[in-house]
Amino acid sequence: MEISWSDFEKVDMRVGTIMEVKDFPEARNPSYQLFIDFGNEIGTKKSSAQITTLYTKEELIGKQVVAVVNFPKKQIGPFMSECLVLGAVEGKDVTLLQPNKSTQNGLRIS
Repeated sequence: MEISWSDFEKVDMRVGTIMEVKDFPEARNPSYQLFIDFGNEIGTKKSSAQITTLYTKEELIGKQVVAVVNFPKKQIGPFMSECLVLGAVEGKDVTLLQPNKSTQNGLRIS
């Protein structure tokens, strides 16, 4: 399905740095709770991410990721997810999308 440029411009994708990672045992599928810093304009947002097969909590701290920050909040069990971290999905494995150089938190992807 083809979308228009104006449709794409509505999706607000930003670079953020993972500051904290917690286990999420209440999730239906194995997941982490991520707390991501998107800079001064947006601040910190939370996300539930099914990325436990390829990443440990320790290695995620300080990692930069790309996320959609303008979706409505989504209740996942007792946790409110505020953004969608992007990744390439192959079965249960998710490889996070991230800049290949250190980037300012909050920069928009275009």
